Amino acid sequence: MTKVVSMPKACATPPRRVGHCSWLLALGFALLSSLTMLRAQTVARAKEPDAPGTHATQTLRSASAGSSLDYIIGADDVLDVYVIDVPELSRGYRVSSDGTVTIPLLSEPITAEGLTLNQLSAVITDRLQAAGLVTHPNVMVTVKASQTHAVAITGAVQNPQLYPLFGPTTLLDVLSQAGGLANDAGTTATITRGDAAARASWLSKDSSSSAPDDTTIKVDVRKLLATGDPSLNLAIYPGDKITVQRAGVVYVVGAVHRPGGFTLSSDRDNLTVLQAVALGEGLTPTALQKKAIIIRRGLQFPNGREEVAVDLKKILAGHAPDPGLKPNDILFVPDSTSKRAMRRGAEAAIQIATGLVIWGRY
Repeated sequence: MTKVVSMPKACATPPRRVGHCSWLLALGFALLSSLTMLRAQTVARAKEPDAPGTHATQTLRSASAGSSLDYIIGADDVLDVYVIDVPELSRGYRVSSDGTVTIPLLSEPITAEGLTLNQLSAVITDRLQAAGLVTHPNVMVTVKASQTHAVAITGAVQNPQLYPLFGPTTLLDVLSQAGGLANDAGTTATITRGDAAARASWLSKDSSSSAPDDTTIKVDVRKLLATGDPSLNLAIYPGDKITVQRAGVVYVVGAVHRPGGFTLSSDRDNLTVLQAVALGEGLTPTALQKKAIIIRRGLQFPNGREEVAVDLKKILAGHAPDPGLKPNDILFVPDSTSKRAMRRGAEAAIQIATGLVIWGRY
C-alpha cells in the first residue's frame, strides 16, 4: 500500500518550480534573522543605564553653552554623581546645609560648596582611590536641581515658576521657557537683580534701566517681542526675579449686549466710556442711559470705592465729555426692567464684575 504524504501548497509545485520555493524559504529565514538581531539591539539599549544628570545637563546647555565648567556648587544643590562601572555609588546627592556631600563607604563627608563640578569630580576620584574602593575611578558630576541657581518669573506669563539657570541667558529665552506672555499681560516686565548679576561687570553698562539704581530694571516686553530690539533683550543671571505686569481690566456690566471685562492692551491704554460701551456691543433698548455710573475702587476712597455719575444720553449726543476709565473701573448701566437691581446699584455691579473675574469672562 502506497502512503501519500501531503505537501504545503506553497511547495506543492511541479519540479521546475522547486528553485522558486527555495528562494522564498531563504528570504523568510533572512527576514526572521534580521528581526531577531534588531530586537536584541533594542533590548540591549533599553538595559543600558542613562548617565545621571542627563536632563540637567541638557537644561544647562540650553541655558548657557559651556557654563557648567564655571558652575559653583552651593548648599542644597542636588548633584548627580556617576562613577563609571560602580552603580552602587552612582546616584543623586544633596549638598547639606553645611556644604558637604556624604558618599557611601567614605569615612568623612566631602566639602562640595564653593567647588566647580570638575573640582568636585577630582576630589571624589582622589578619595575613592585613596580609600582603596576603586582602583581607577572615573567620576562625572552634573547638577540635577538648584534653588539658588534659578530664575523666578511671575505675573502675566503662561507658566510662572522657578526655572533652573546655570549661567547667564537672555530675557527672551526666559520668556520662552515660561511659555510666552499671558493674554492679560501688560507692557512692562520688572527685573530684580540677584547677587550673581550684582557681581557681573556688565551691569554697570546697562543703559536701559529706568530705576535710580541697577537692582531694578523695567523693560517694555511687548516692544521686545515685536521688534527683538537687542537693547531690550537684557542678560538674565541666576537669582534674578522677573515680574511681568498684568494689564488693567475695565468691566462693563448691566444693560449692554455683551457684558464682560476688557483688557487694557497697548492699543487700549486710554479707554473711554463710549469705547467701553462699544466693546460691550452697545446698549440694550431697556438701558437707563441717564443713570449709568463708574465704580472706582481704592483704599483712598470712603467705604473703599467712589461712584461717578455718567449721563450716557448726553455723551452720545455730544453734549457732555466722554470720560476716561482707569484699570479695574466698573461701568454699570442699569436696566429699566430690573428695578431691584437698579436700587442696589453699585453692589450689584461689583458682584457681577466679581463673577466675571471668577469665571474668566475677559
